[in-house]
Amino acid sequence: RASRFLASISTEDKNNALLRMADTLEKEKTSIFQANELDVKNAHAQGIPKAKIERLLITEQRLQEMIEGLRQLVSLPDPVGEVLDTRKRPNGMIVEKRRVPFGLIAMIYESRPNVTVDAVGLAIKTGNAIILRGGKEAIQSNLALVRALTEALKQTDIPSESIQFIQQLDRETVDILIQAKGIVDLAIPRGGAGLIQRVVQRAFVPVIETGVGNCHVYIHQSADPEMAKKIAVNAKTQRPSVCNAAETLLIDQAFAQSHLVSLLQLLREKGVEIRGCEKTRELGKSVNVIAATDEDYETEHLDLILTVKIVSGVDEAIDHIEQYGTKHSEAIVAEDQTAIDTFLDQVDAATVYHNVSTRYTDGFEFGFGAEIGISTQKLHARGPMGLPELTSYKYVVTGSGQIR
Repeated sequence: RASRFLASISTEDKNNALLRMADTLEKEKTSIFQANELDVKNAHAQGIPKAKIERLLITEQRLQEMIEGLRQLVSLPDPVGEVLDTRKRPNGMIVEKRRVPFGLIAMIYESRPNVTVDAVGLAIKTGNAIILRGGKEAIQSNLALVRALTEALKQTDIPSESIQFIQQLDRETVDILIQAKGIVDLAIPRGGAGLIQRVVQRAFVPVIETGVGNCHVYIHQSADPEMAKKIAVNAKTQRPSVCNAAETLLIDQAFAQSHLVSLLQLLREKGVEIRGCEKTRELGKSVNVIAATDEDYETEHLDLILTVKIVSGVDEAIDHIEQYGTKHSEAIVAEDQTAIDTFLDQVDAATVYHNVSTRYTDGFEFGFGAEIGISTQKLHARGPMGLPELTSYKYVVTGSGQIR
């Protein structure tokens, strides 16, 4: 019922709700931090890896980013109602293709509580109701955030029931949600490979797959050495626990001969564990390099672990990415135009980069505002999903009594 109401509310009403939600998060930040502290304490007690705890943490800065994300949505165009195409038929009938909300979105995600706020903000701006099913690690944080967001809606004309949160944490609740055909209009899983595959394989409702990020940086022999080093270090270490961090570094033999050791030393200074091919280990004897396995090449480490492989050129780099990549984000550092064009044309990924860190695959960095996820599939949405990707469309046909 809430989704039907949301389909026809004004942009002004939606923006007012977003601003109220931002203000309420600010007012309730003490209770939010207290709830998050409980989750973090429980995570430590359960022996959850540091990388996952880092994703769980709500700092003052991260809460302000959530709040700012809601406020920035206000300034973005409302896609609902946009006329994508208009045709006047010979009989005088006018056919319009208009953007419309999906209706009811199910968001299934794991340990990152910022997803709660991002998903709700995007849903409200696009006129969608939303059901949230977060992970057990962030249960207290998510409850505190949802309480604040629904409380904010009570101060507006939008029903607070537009936001629902499933507190039961057994896996069967996910199956019930993604099999609610005729009720749920779209499911979006966001998390590790296990969660995403469970949703994709068991869903009866449409799914947008936000995929695992096994991302690569390829350094061609023509690359500027200092630029290549900066990009490689940034892509791995700036925030290693997220899906757009690099997991494998591919390096041309010619570049490696002159610059591999200094690059590996920079990575080691940042605390990165290096797992390399035999050539990497041989050239990098002065740096502690562990032998890489096939499993290492196909793993999204989400930690300060990097696999390094020396390749013969752009074709071998592309072959490696084709075998082990997850179609998320792939980068080439090069000055040779033929190599650049070959890489950008032939690498099959949602985002391909030339002389840019993979860490930029992000709705905010692309200018979309907050994102609900990064799609690695090809139908409907691909890459960072902002407001337009949370809409469908319908045809509105007007006439003057035409019959067939």
